Amino acid sequence: KRITLFMDKFMGSGLSQEENIPVGERYVTPGMPEQIRSLAEEGIVLLKNEGNVLPIRSDQTVSVFGRIQHDWFYVGYGSGGDVHAVYERSFFQGLEQAGITYNQKLKDIYDAWCSEPEHVPDHGYWGHWPYHHAEMPLDQQVVSDAAAASDVALVIIGRAAGEDRENKLEAGCYYLTDIEKDMLSKVTTTFAHTVVIMDCGNIVDMAFLDDYKVDGVVYAWQLGMENANALANVLSGKVSPSGKLTDTIAKTYEDYPSSANFGEREYNNYVEDIYVGYRYFTTFAKEDIRYPFGFGLSYTTFALECLGLDVSEGANGTYTLRVGVTNTGDCAGKEVVQVYAEAPQGKLGKAKRVLAGFAKTKLLAPGERTEVAVIFTEAELASFDDSGVTGHKDCFLLEAGTYRFYVGTDCLCEEVAYEQTYAEDKVIEQCEEVCIPAVDKGFDVLHPLGKDKVSVAANGKTYPAAAIALGSRDLKQRILDRMPEEIAPTKDTGIKLIDVKQGKASLDAFIAQLSDVDLINLTRGEGPMNSALGVPGNAGAFGGITESLRNKGIPALITADGPAGLRIRRFTTLLPCGTAIACSWNLPLVEETFVKVGEEAKHFGVDVNLAPGMNIHRNPLCGRNFEYYAEDPLLSGRVAAACVRGLQEGGTSSCPKHFACNNQETNRNHNDSRVSMRALREIYLKN
Repeated sequence: KRITLFMDKFMGSGLSQEENIPVGERYVTPGMPEQIRSLAEEGIVLLKNEGNVLPIRSDQTVSVFGRIQHDWFYVGYGSGGDVHAVYERSFFQGLEQAGITYNQKLKDIYDAWCSEPEHVPDHGYWGHWPYHHAEMPLDQQVVSDAAAASDVALVIIGRAAGEDRENKLEAGCYYLTDIEKDMLSKVTTTFAHTVVIMDCGNIVDMAFLDDYKVDGVVYAWQLGMENANALANVLSGKVSPSGKLTDTIAKTYEDYPSSANFGEREYNNYVEDIYVGYRYFTTFAKEDIRYPFGFGLSYTTFALECLGLDVSEGANGTYTLRVGVTNTGDCAGKEVVQVYAEAPQGKLGKAKRVLAGFAKTKLLAPGERTEVAVIFTEAELASFDDSGVTGHKDCFLLEAGTYRFYVGTDCLCEEVAYEQTYAEDKVIEQCEEVCIPAVDKGFDVLHPLGKDKVSVAANGKTYPAAAIALGSRDLKQRILDRMPEEIAPTKDTGIKLIDVKQGKASLDAFIAQLSDVDLINLTRGEGPMNSALGVPGNAGAFGGITESLRNKGIPALITADGPAGLRIRRFTTLLPCGTAIACSWNLPLVEETFVKVGEEAKHFGVDVNLAPGMNIHRNPLCGRNFEYYAEDPLLSGRVAAACVRGLQEGGTSSCPKHFACNNQETNRNHNDSRVSMRALREIYLKN
């Protein structure tokens, strides 16, 4: 136990297990449960629904398999998840409120097994949490009896990871265990209809769908404290699913373009370059896609009609693409209109598909029609030249040629809706050479116009490649050239910070009276987590961390994790995980939710919420993918911006965290992410 406490306090959360026990009040912002339930419902992705096995009808009975029914993963572990939820609903409570009848006898069997001391799950300690909970072995007679007493089998697969806890290519993590396979085998061969529910924060291997007769697949993610109600509402048809994937699900792990260059302790070469996720698959390997980025089924159907494209002139022109959407099915639902651009290959080489914009409709009744406008600028179409091959080095630009636009509901839409031709190159923004790999760190990267060959993914296939652009910038000199003018120090003249805000004194005059020690203390946090200056369990304080600073009117600012809600020693709202939030593709709903998170933070005296998490999903094994949003920077950035706007409107501030290229947990504080300046600009910094 002493080792566990040491690791928690000095290597992980900064709080010992005793210090992390919640105390005091339970508080949920009024209206929050309904808000996060709606967000969770819209984040659920229906991947398969053969024979319309879903929704479950009121005259049907379901049998629920999988011990995760008893020990649900409501969110991942670590800073992005360890919130003390005000409440948690069991899966069966959700079924009951949605009017779904379930097999009580089978539930009793699982309850009894899961309650035995040797089967109670161990949640481990910091960085050593479980990936899954050991499954209950199934007797064939139990399955046969269940099939005789019910109509549909629901099989739940649960997975979790977390901070300092990378996913692994192992059974019980990325892959199914033998007992889980046995469960699927017995259930799918005994039941006429089987639905698999994925209670996972990350994308995991879905190849098992090739081996068993599964009629329905629901990627439910980890949906927080309204998990059961939201999921049951979708299963019952009270809500038609409208979530869309924010990641490509490949046929095998080895098909992902980062699979051969992920998880190394010292460094990782980002050989895939700008071809992350669907950019890679649509350009080089469509055949390796199992489910495409942007994909998600509904209980109804929609017809899309392109109504026109308007392009405004200017330094950074604006595109407005209008689309009519009609619900052609039998129930109410929402659709996500997605616009993808295909730029000319030019001299830089481009991805075949790049998300340019999107819009989610309102709830449409059967037969109802609406119009949406998808608005984006030329900046969304621009590429970055880090080598100078176009003659515009260190510029974002549109290369001359024809740009094609596709309108659809996932990245594989094929019909060209509109075209726009540029007679000559158009420079959007002039930048400068920074963060470019050093001359001794060169390697070849994926490039559709390349003359060489490289094996990008671990599947052994080779693709065209070219040498990465290298540089020799002098970081020290760059800093020295940008030093601000010095402010001559004075003694303490009695100016308070509020005097600056009220216009009674200048900021320079206020700063001039600060000592060197004061200035140093302003540039650092207080140090440890759980600052005595704020609510217990906070993530630390900055600003007025000393009496001297507070005497000058600088308040101590209190921070708290994070993406899934406030991780403090209070009972607070547990949100859906980041990926589930992004799978809603509903920016107004995200913003409205985080307004209430901001109000909750304000209630507890938290000034800054350490959220959103901003890493791109470069690889499905990253242990913290659950708290991040997407493999696409535009979608990730817009969801994050909605989160920030909401927090600010709710009365607190946001600290977008991890920033860029912190794409793995393995040796994360010391690992060297070797990435081209182009990929940095177009992928990892763009969001």
